[in-house]
Amino acid sequence: MNQRSRESESVLLVAVPQTAGSALYGMLDVLSVAGTIWQQLTRSGAGQRLFSVGIVSPLRQRFTCGNGVPVSPDAAIADDPAADVVILPELWLGPDDSIHGRYPGVIEWVRRRHEAGAAVYSACSGAVMLAETGLLDGCPATSHWAYADLFERLYPAVDFQPEPNLVFADPEGRIVTAGGTTSWHDLALHIIARYGSPGEASRIAQVYLLKWHGEGQLPFMPLCRDRAHGDAVIRASQEWLAEHYREPDVVQRAVERSGLAERTFKRRFRAATGSTLIDHVQNLRVEAAKRLLEGERVAVDEISVDVGYEDASFFRRLFRRRTGLSPSEYRRLFRPVRLSGTRVASERAAAGHVRVGSHVA
Repeated sequence: MNQRSRESESVLLVAVPQTAGSALYGMLDVLSVAGTIWQQLTRSGAGQRLFSVGIVSPLRQRFTCGNGVPVSPDAAIADDPAADVVILPELWLGPDDSIHGRYPGVIEWVRRRHEAGAAVYSACSGAVMLAETGLLDGCPATSHWAYADLFERLYPAVDFQPEPNLVFADPEGRIVTAGGTTSWHDLALHIIARYGSPGEASRIAQVYLLKWHGEGQLPFMPLCRDRAHGDAVIRASQEWLAEHYREPDVVQRAVERSGLAERTFKRRFRAATGSTLIDHVQNLRVEAAKRLLEGERVAVDEISVDVGYEDASFFRRLFRRRTGLSPSEYRRLFRPVRLSGTRVASERAAAGHVRVGSHVA
């Protein structure tokens, strides 16, 4: 197992003969360099590794998993290794197959780790192994759409939902399932965002060209991008808006400060930035709301007012339109683990799962 830094989270990936090697080693590779690879590539410092990652299997002996990919486990289930994070990667499993009774030691170990406080994640058909533990009973979950019938037949107590890319089984986000095949990209980015930061997840996505599938990519995308241009008037307006976007009548005030006719200013603003003036202001406000949702225990209505919207219902609609998530869903997805134990009671009671589905500023 990789040498663990003082503050890194211990991660164990479960591997059995049916495990898909691409998902197993893809996640191992990506998680192992989170916190350091971007820093090395951009020469911005050494960084610090977020995770200590290893492989756990029924036996310690070397074996081959799906398509003959060799696996050298770091630990055996019989060793009862501890972990902060347990991941069940994709399995090579037919839609009519069953693993019931095949890996009782693994199933029991996953249960023990969860009871001890570990977060448990599955990618694609890894959800079938997770369902075997009983931890998904009575909870929403996802996997590849091809396993819908399997879940209906073998795990009827699971609320199987084939549409989302990520589904939270519990309000604390300690059990999360990811959808089909390369949804391990989504899962890896989520884990990095949750234990590191959304910014680090975005950097890893850029390094590895990982794609957040469907509308799930929206939460990671910065809404305000600095586009190079030579319009000094518009540049000055952008700088002023970055400081005053929360204020009432900010659009009209920006026009007046420019000294240009309104139509001329708005035309030049769009030509220089690639965005309309109103969209730019709304993006600034949503980005500010995202930062508050990531780090503060502030009610959504208060955040709405703080970023410039008295109408909280409009703010919620705008936020979903810009990010693909409601403010509450965004908070559950990106709230750092270190803050999860201090959530207010209303948040703890808000069960649910992530589905990644007019007013002027």
